[in-house]
Amino acid sequence: MKKIRCAIYTRKSSEEGLEQEFNSLDAQREACASYVASQKHEGWVLLPTHYDDGGLSGGTLERPALKQILKDIGAGLVDQIIVYKIDRLTRSLADFSKIVDVLDAAKASFVSVTQSFNTATSMGRLTLNMLLSFAQFEREVTAERIRDKIAASKRKGLWMGGNVPLGYEANGRTLKINEPEAKRIRRLYELYEQQQSVRAVKEDADRICLRTKKRTRKSGEVSGGGAFDRGHIHHILTNPIYAGRIRHKTKVFEGQHPAIIAPDRWDAIQEQLKEGATKNRQKRTSKQSSLLCGKLFDQTGDRLTPSHSKTRAGTRLRYYVSHRLIKRSGEQNLDGWRLPAKEFETKVTQVAKDTLLNPSFYATILVGLNATERERCRTKLKDYTEKGAREKLELVERINLAPGNLKTKLSIVHIANLLERSADELNPEHLTIRTPFQLRKRGVETKIIIADAPTGIDEALIQNIAKANQWYGLVKQGQTFKIIAQSQNTSSDRIQKMIGLAFLAPDLLRQVMQGKQPLGFTSDWCMRHAIPSDWNAQRVLFATL
Repeated sequence: MKKIRCAIYTRKSSEEGLEQEFNSLDAQREACASYVASQKHEGWVLLPTHYDDGGLSGGTLERPALKQILKDIGAGLVDQIIVYKIDRLTRSLADFSKIVDVLDAAKASFVSVTQSFNTATSMGRLTLNMLLSFAQFEREVTAERIRDKIAASKRKGLWMGGNVPLGYEANGRTLKINEPEAKRIRRLYELYEQQQSVRAVKEDADRICLRTKKRTRKSGEVSGGGAFDRGHIHHILTNPIYAGRIRHKTKVFEGQHPAIIAPDRWDAIQEQLKEGATKNRQKRTSKQSSLLCGKLFDQTGDRLTPSHSKTRAGTRLRYYVSHRLIKRSGEQNLDGWRLPAKEFETKVTQVAKDTLLNPSFYATILVGLNATERERCRTKLKDYTEKGAREKLELVERINLAPGNLKTKLSIVHIANLLERSADELNPEHLTIRTPFQLRKRGVETKIIIADAPTGIDEALIQNIAKANQWYGLVKQGQTFKIIAQSQNTSSDRIQKMIGLAFLAPDLLRQVMQGKQPLGFTSDWCMRHAIPSDWNAQRVLFATL
């Protein structure tokens, strides 16, 4: 006769009574053991391992003993699960189907002692599904009753448990003030009324060493007692419990506990918090608006579209991206521009400012004005340069980008309005500003460098150019990279990557010797990129570094 190894599984939802010498788990196990003994003639054998989950709900599979017994079934150590009632195993139809899948895969079964069926037969599974449907229904109805009870209690102003907030102690179904902690709460509210900023309250709280509530768990573990963070301070300032009220979801009711902060005062602080949040939101929105939207085009005539991404910390990063990169995203080897918006706007703003302050600008755009009128226009332009970036960029009508060249066209209408002149009096030929620049690539992002000052002489780069010419001479003599590497105490890989420096175009070599090479052209860059032998290709490459 084949032996059927039986494992008893017991469960109880609450911890109440588990401390007793003979508790509910023991009663379930005793009944199951007796049933297994009565089936000895069928070859049933009881395994000694206990699988007990005390104080755990049947609405989830996250139970240590249940996980262990399913693991043992999968390992072939158990042939049959024995339970007192099916709802001891699970109260969820979805979870039950997962358990049955495990049992089927291991060719194991499940037996309920007080309900005469098992999962080895189709009738047993049908009956079990019906019983589980009622068990799940009962569980959901019970959960609804509990939610309704909590809502009704909170409408009456009762505190329904959970972590006791700082400043209070539990007192049955209400709260009483803990005076030492309440002083901290009052101090935080006073600081906010003085500073009108949660950030400033955080700084002051750290300075005067205000600390959070220290809590001791049942396990003896101690938490809290540290410095307040901004989120915690904001939660305290917006928690209606300190005004003697109880919050339930989106509604707030009058509580039966005493207030630490007078309700009128608390309401006034909420208005201040809302006003501060609105100002910050408007400030962020104005700062993050794309001021060059619709004005920026690349060398192909494609418009650069505002875009953004977010860092892991939630910071919003703005960009101007060639429209084709967005429209045809996913295509390989698609070239285009991706400029950091804030940085690029700053550079264009500086170009506009420098232009307005240049004496030759207003001298050339104004036609037929006497010295007094010109001086008045110069003053207006100078005053306008003191305005913010938004106002300066309003003067920009269009920007054309090409490698190494930024062409900014100012609006003749805006300039005329600024100077309080007619557009016919202005010379449009001098409203386009051409600015040379260098590019530096950082991943997919392109950084524009506008600077007249030389990059600086790179001694390491010059030495590597000299070495590259020396290595090329040895190659012409018939030596291999390996032989050169051994004699020069370097690696073949380094020689292979750096020897391209021996073929630099004369004008580019002259730039390096004078310290006027692109910012991105360094020895490290040469180790990561191949230098084309064609001089024109080198010049195009230099323009993008």
